[in-house]
Order: sequence, then structure tokens, then C-alpha cells
Amino acid sequence: MNPRTGRVVIGRFPAGGPRGSWPAEEFAHARRLEGEAAEVVMDLASDAFLVVVRGRELAE
Repeated sequence: MNPRTGRVVIGRFPAGGPRGSWPAEEFAHARRLEGEAAEVVMDLASDAFLVVVRGRELAE
């Protein structure tokens, strides 16, 4: 978990996907259907879309 934002990254997708393809959005949508409050954010430093949830602890 990122201590500054309280978010956990649960998926990472390259920004240069095929035209018309939204894999990060599809992944986040599937997690929302499972009851998680997943959202997509852009990580400019790595040029990737991240799927994050707030306050979830990582499973060990």
C-alpha cells in the first residue's frame, strides 16, 4: 500500500495498447462487479495505467 495515498495497485497495463482496447478499464470493471472499488489511474513515470483500490491490504 502506498502510505501517502492509501491505495494498493492490483493491476498494471501498458499505455500503448491496441487501438480500441481498454484492458485496464475492463480489469477495473470486473473488480467492481466483484464488489471492489477499483479505479484506473495513469502513472506518467512508467507510461502505464494502474488499477488501484483504496485501503486494501495485500494478501500474503
